[in-house]
Amino acid sequence: MQLTRRNFMAGAALTLGVPSLFAHEAGSAPAPFGALPSANQLAWHRLETYAFLHFTVNTFTDREWGHGDEDPSIFHPSDFDANAIVEDLQRAGMKAVILTCKHHDGFCLWPTATTEHCVRNSSWRGGKGDVVREISEAARRHGLKFGVYVSPWDRNNPHYAQPQYLDTYHAQIGELLTNYGPVFEVWFDGANGGDGYYGGAREKRSIDKDYYEWPKIFALVRRLQPEAVIFQEGGDIRWVGNEKGFAGETCWATYSPSTEKGDIHASADGRDTLTTGTRLGERWMPAECDVSIRPGWFYHAQEDAAVRTADNLLNLYFESVGRGASLLLNFPPDRRGRIGQKDAAAAQEFHRRLESLFRRNLAAEATLRCSNVRGRSQRYGEHALVDGDWTTYWATDDAVHTPEVVAEFHAPVDVGVIRLREAIALGQRIGAIEVDAWQQGSWSTIGKASSIGACRLIRLDSPVQTQRLRLRITDSPVAVALSEFGVYSAV
Repeated sequence: MQLTRRNFMAGAALTLGVPSLFAHEAGSAPAPFGALPSANQLAWHRLETYAFLHFTVNTFTDREWGHGDEDPSIFHPSDFDANAIVEDLQRAGMKAVILTCKHHDGFCLWPTATTEHCVRNSSWRGGKGDVVREISEAARRHGLKFGVYVSPWDRNNPHYAQPQYLDTYHAQIGELLTNYGPVFEVWFDGANGGDGYYGGAREKRSIDKDYYEWPKIFALVRRLQPEAVIFQEGGDIRWVGNEKGFAGETCWATYSPSTEKGDIHASADGRDTLTTGTRLGERWMPAECDVSIRPGWFYHAQEDAAVRTADNLLNLYFESVGRGASLLLNFPPDRRGRIGQKDAAAAQEFHRRLESLFRRNLAAEATLRCSNVRGRSQRYGEHALVDGDWTTYWATDDAVHTPEVVAEFHAPVDVGVIRLREAIALGQRIGAIEVDAWQQGSWSTIGKASSIGACRLIRLDSPVQTQRLRLRITDSPVAVALSEFGVYSAV
């Protein structure tokens, strides 16, 4: 894993149709606006928080990047337990898990037919083990989706940077997408080319961005795992531009990739754009925030005292999921083949706090009044804002772009967090909102936000007590379609 994904570019297929789950009577629903998410992207948005597992020979050499010259026998977890790993992830609220099936060192965690540099030649379980199978099956047993990370760069393979390597790499992808059940995400790292073992050559090898034949790889993924999203150039989701776990305060799900420089990730301007997205962008390309629970991506005993706290993880959640992105949180198994106790405890406390925070939506207990309802239809009324259903929404007439909703509580409440969700199957429509509280006989603005999208969380610096709250849409080029208006006490 590289601290700057210089060679990574992102993209997404533009889906022009509105998914059937948002289809209403002809002529009644708001018209779709701008770039739209595919069915795969909509399902991905619902996950919000999921896990990375970085696990390979690096775990046993104490490296972040292996050189490809490691003896496979060094891979020998003393007490590997896929069920225990997945149970820890489940208790931490993770909805899915992506396993590093092959990192840059080229060591494969499954008994592949493509190379001898794999678990088949390790000392673990007498060469009969298969980490990919055990993790994928444990994930299914516990209701988590399973994803694969398969590094394009291979510092072990003697043919890397030559045409012969492509058959090997494409075959590895095919094995992973054929033999291990449904895959929700295929993750291609952007670190490509450099020094390596390369079968004993021990030299530096460089490739250009077209070397891997990405169109052929994408076609393979679409054919073998049609419901998966792809993390890579031309895929479905974009890197957020950093590995610190945060999206921009403004973070659009739409994006217009730049083709002028060829590698927008190599420039500060490119990374900034990845962090914020592009308003009214050409493609639906939401951001994924990848970050580790430890300073490194692989387990190092000396980092046991540097595990992120529950408070830190909560902050990351607000700065990723709370800005319309997803949070991909890495848990590196240790040399036992388990998640460390500190890692698991911090993540589970983080999840407990989230559950506590969002257990009670105060707006669902209030009287809501919308300044406009589309066609005066009950279908698009205020009840859709608090019914907990992502597929229903409050909508306005076409000519109404700056409506408001007032929540009247039965008694004063302490407001700490506001959560908003757009009906994103119709596109990302809202440009800005403001939230006001009724205090001492007048309205006072307590929060503002832009780029609502799949989720926008507004966390107040300190709780505000009020009996009336007002949400104002201050910028929208078209009619509003808002799926949720949540009001919560402070965490």
